[in-house]
Amino acid sequence: MSSLLNSLSTFGDFLLVAIGFGFIIFIHELGHFLAARWAGIRVLAFAIGFGPPVLTWRKGIGLRRGSSEQEYLAMAGVEGVRVDPAVSPTEYRLNWLPLGGYVKMLGQDDLDPTAVSAAPDSYQRCKPWKRMIVISAGVVMNVILAAVLFVIVFSIGLKTEPAAIGEVAPGSAAAGAVALNAARLGITEPGLHPGDEILTIDGNKPHSFNDLVLATAMAERTRAVMLEVRRPGIAEPVQFAVVPEESPLSKLLDIGVDPPRSTSIPEIRDPSEREEAIKVLAKIGLAGVKPGMSLVRVGEDGHVTGAEALTHAAAASHGRPFEVEFATASEHAAATLTPKAELEADKVSTGPSKVATHNHLLGLTPVMKIADAAPESKSSVAKDQGLRDNDVFVRLGPVEYPSVTEGISTIQQFAGRQLEVVVERSNDAGAVEHVTLTVSVGRDGRIGFSAGDTSNESVLLALPPRQLESLTRKGEVHTPPASGVIERPGTRIVAVGSNPVGNFTQLRAALVAATLNASEAGSGASVPLEVLLPIGTTRGDAKIAPTERLVLTLSREDVRRLHALTWTSPISTAMFSLKETTLKAEGVVDALRMGAAETHRVMMTTYLTFARLAQGTVKVEHLKGPVGIAHLGTRVAERGMVWLLFFMAMISVNLAVINFLPLPIVDGGQFLFLLFEQFRGKPVPIKFQNAATIAGLVLIGSMFLIVTFNDVMGFFTR
Repeated sequence: MSSLLNSLSTFGDFLLVAIGFGFIIFIHELGHFLAARWAGIRVLAFAIGFGPPVLTWRKGIGLRRGSSEQEYLAMAGVEGVRVDPAVSPTEYRLNWLPLGGYVKMLGQDDLDPTAVSAAPDSYQRCKPWKRMIVISAGVVMNVILAAVLFVIVFSIGLKTEPAAIGEVAPGSAAAGAVALNAARLGITEPGLHPGDEILTIDGNKPHSFNDLVLATAMAERTRAVMLEVRRPGIAEPVQFAVVPEESPLSKLLDIGVDPPRSTSIPEIRDPSEREEAIKVLAKIGLAGVKPGMSLVRVGEDGHVTGAEALTHAAAASHGRPFEVEFATASEHAAATLTPKAELEADKVSTGPSKVATHNHLLGLTPVMKIADAAPESKSSVAKDQGLRDNDVFVRLGPVEYPSVTEGISTIQQFAGRQLEVVVERSNDAGAVEHVTLTVSVGRDGRIGFSAGDTSNESVLLALPPRQLESLTRKGEVHTPPASGVIERPGTRIVAVGSNPVGNFTQLRAALVAATLNASEAGSGASVPLEVLLPIGTTRGDAKIAPTERLVLTLSREDVRRLHALTWTSPISTAMFSLKETTLKAEGVVDALRMGAAETHRVMMTTYLTFARLAQGTVKVEHLKGPVGIAHLGTRVAERGMVWLLFFMAMISVNLAVINFLPLPIVDGGQFLFLLFEQFRGKPVPIKFQNAATIAGLVLIGSMFLIVTFNDVMGFFTR
């Protein structure tokens, strides 16, 4: 039943988007129509959509199926001399394919520059400056429509994410950035922090988190985005210069931060889905917590304002468990959380000109596993191919016991092909077994699962990287101490000295204890390890014992890095709903100001997108065609009518910008031809217009096919 309701809701949202898009086209063509009537140009047709007409209406003839054009032309003669003033020369059409529209004027055809007319009220007989107004009128109407829609949106109020920092990805550009005024403010830790409020982005005051996303995505490669933030406990604004990096998922530039999260776990109405969510919450240590509850206490803090309180509590815990409390108006639940040991984060090469963030501990690296085989739905590509939650990768193609960086890189190399994998999992009887599968990798280089690692369950190791590059000190390269010590992937550390270890948290604690004296003395250290080797390990021609003692030699810098690590929350803040703020004008004048400012911002961003396309930081696959816009629109419509109006305003601005590009067959190209005619006193040669029209058709047609192909293929690779 819920599936049916969701389908009906999606269809309803699509219908709203289609109507909205049709209205935008109508307004654009209305601009051309009204300007043509003002200029005295005879309008033969005002059409919404392309293809054969479904319904038409003409004054003096009335409503009918199909067109009355031939009947009118028979009455009017070759040059269209009106013989019956009661019959209008203009036919209003609704065509079969509602993906655009046009105004057909006597003697004007974008696709056929030779279709001219000598009639006194034809397009060619009108003065060039008037025709420039006619050509520009559609774009002007779209800009006016966008401004009006933005005014309506800001008068009602737009709910969106505030301009603040949520979770910061370990190893990201945001995590490694050092405050420009750190020394003066006494800040010792690098990076943006959860809860930082963004005051300015490149000197401009942001209105929402989306402004940060846009600023980083549209930044020039290697150019820093200047941020000024307000941080709790710091008297003055903290200043950062953060250089965005290309996201491996979106392929756009970003700095690695999420929007801030509230204290509320989203409510789930469907009984079966709610029950499943309760089980998941219990599994991660929140037994008794239910969807719809809010976080009301973290440790001794009873005034929690956001999910970042968990991050702060974990960082300050020194590894000690802390209590959290969730509540609704009628019930509450408490749980005790044990913080996770933070790992080091550096850059590692994953191929020619490719780097990724690598999480490790002195080079000791956990093995990749499947955290969630169905991250978006119960039925997923990964599950359909036999993969399950918590499967540990014993082999992924040619790589044994891959790390997360190795695993993702290997999967991407097999994009569009099949890949043989071996996974380790526990069967129903609790016994560990190895399962061999052949899976298909999508053309986007994904199988369809959320990647995790084994750091919480064991000290099963991937092969250490040979070389790492610092995230915070650009160009600084070092060899991790585990390189050359751990020689076989699948090796498992069972003890540090005489202290047994069962996961990376225990491993880090044992390493810290073993190097405590060295840390205090500012020196290096040698730490003995007891390891369990993979079955069948050989040295030369002989098999060796399954256990072995190794020595991990640490430099003074290695010891410093180890002791500088902190603690993280065992539960992700992603389980909480996003924080919301309302962008609302204080009055009519303020709404007009906000509407004009947003219209200008969207226009400049659209132009900037074309510049970034040329520079390569924005790619063709990021562009949306009609299919992608419709899909995106239905998702936006789910957020409510105000968001749909905001989306339509953005589409209207984008349509205006694209229509006024200096390309043949769009308004901007025609405007340039008229500008030439105005100054030279004669039109652009027909041969040149024909050649330019063909070139424009090829260019725009090719782009349309490419973006539509990407939009459609996106449905199969999500």
